[in-house]
Amino acid sequence: MASKTTDPLRHPVLTARALNRATLARQLLLRRAAMSAKDAVTHLVGLQAQNVKPPYVQLAARLDAFDPEELSGLMASREVGRMVTLRSTIHTHTAEDCLALRPFVQPLIERELRIFRDGLVGVDLDRLAAVSRELVEEQPLPLKELKASLVQRWPDADPLSLSVAARCLLPLVQVTPRGLWGRGGQVTLTTARKWFGAEEAGDPDAAPSPGIAPEAAVLRYLAAFGPASVKDMQTWCRLTRLGPVFERLRDRLVTFQDESGVELFDLPDAPRPDGDTPAPPRFLPEYDNLLLSHADRTRVVPIEYRKLTWNGNQGYRTFLVDGFLAGIWRLEDGTEGDGHGTLTVQAFGTLTRAQRDAVAEEGVRTLGSLSSAASPSYTVRFADFSGPAAE
Repeated sequence: MASKTTDPLRHPVLTARALNRATLARQLLLRRAAMSAKDAVTHLVGLQAQNVKPPYVQLAARLDAFDPEELSGLMASREVGRMVTLRSTIHTHTAEDCLALRPFVQPLIERELRIFRDGLVGVDLDRLAAVSRELVEEQPLPLKELKASLVQRWPDADPLSLSVAARCLLPLVQVTPRGLWGRGGQVTLTTARKWFGAEEAGDPDAAPSPGIAPEAAVLRYLAAFGPASVKDMQTWCRLTRLGPVFERLRDRLVTFQDESGVELFDLPDAPRPDGDTPAPPRFLPEYDNLLLSHADRTRVVPIEYRKLTWNGNQGYRTFLVDGFLAGIWRLEDGTEGDGHGTLTVQAFGTLTRAQRDAVAEEGVRTLGSLSSAASPSYTVRFADFSGPAAE
């Protein structure tokens, strides 16, 4: 568990701004990175992908000269894929991480079955997993068709519970064209080993890989989200009891504390810029992992704004000013990729003229990088924020 200390000699204090700048640096949000889309997906340990477009917007905010067709091509060639992993939500990962991270978070995902146990009375879960695997590996199936096939075998069970159980028990990938840029497609599923050709490396009947080691997962999390506490990482993946893993790594890490005295761990050579380092505006999609991966989100989200980015369970698209959450945005009279439309920006607080100009410039740049138009044209409109209903 995260601990508190009042000994600054043992744990140097990171101010809120220093912690903010360190996190932005890891997230490639202080300055756009000159790296490939695949390298970025790897470094960030995946991209939240509840909807199709957010991964593309996430990379547009982080990479220099990003072309959405690059990520789309990686999906089409099966070098990246969409599947349920961290926090039991859909993420876009590299093929390697799909295969490594799913076993790591499998205990969390299987806990969902408790909610649906009443609809699974009399169902042998091992048999359900085997039948589901056979069905989706014979050919990828839309969820509706998978559910119908399972109901034929277990007519007395609840249909929704059967399909949820299949999703929980098996590492199912959403196959293309779902997730490709500028194309539509219903959710159609097969197993990760089938989609990525993992069975070619060995016996398809062999036991599944144990996945990434917990220690390796901690190091990758810190590289992308640190400095961080134990509770921060547990929020990111929604697993518990990771304290002993951090303790085993303590001699390889450096330690700090935040202004509340919470112990933070970090990689010795990771970037920790000064708190006064300039942070340009950035436009983020709904469900960006920057806003979802720490127990204490005040490193990016001011306390007074923490409830303003959601309407029920629907997240809004957000933007940062000076490194911190500053408001929400939407594109009207157009869609990403069309090259035109009105970018409506709603700030939670007052922006200076210079900040408004920088926000407008960054918004147009982000949308422009997602457009295939030769000369994209956007109108920027600043509107008052009057609560979640304003979106």
